[in-house]
Amino acid sequence: MTRKPVIVGLGGTVRDGSSTEKALICALRRAEALGAETRLLGGAFLGTLPIFDPRPGDAHEAQAALAEAIRGADAVIVASPGYHGSISGVVKNALDTLELTGKDPRPYLSGKAVGTIITAAGGQAGGTALMALRGVIHALRGWPTPFGAALNSAADLFDAGGACRDDRDAWQLDTVAEQVVEFAKMKAASP
Repeated sequence: MTRKPVIVGLGGTVRDGSSTEKALICALRRAEALGAETRLLGGAFLGTLPIFDPRPGDAHEAQAALAEAIRGADAVIVASPGYHGSISGVVKNALDTLELTGKDPRPYLSGKAVGTIITAAGGQAGGTALMALRGVIHALRGWPTPFGAALNSAADLFDAGGACRDDRDAWQLDTVAEQVVEFAKMKAASP
């Protein structure tokens, strides 16, 4: 019997209950429904990461935990708010921290499918931030899934239970999760 694929969800904001983290949680729930094991590194975790310093030295405990989580992941879903046409500083800092894996046999996001989710107040902000995030993932040698979700956070996206209010938003998050799990399973099945 094959093991469940491990999907790490990375993102959110340092604000409790952010729409970005809720979107990420929705995608991770769908991944679990498809048979994956998931791990959330959300806003509270991101807030513990010091600014990445590329000079040699000991990694902070949270930085080491992030590197280990990504090393152990079969795939990743990254969720960021769109701020001023790009991704947030805390998400970019987390991605920069993956430099700790730079000397690994499979550095950064090598060989991993990476789903992308952006929440932003408007279509233009969502599109530009999504492209920025996909560019960073490419630079980290990850494989962005064909579909990336861009949700307009100017609307009230989630109900009290954390479910999407809009069917189109739910479809987007489900599609990201489905593609990530599918790619992780295909990769695991290849020799």
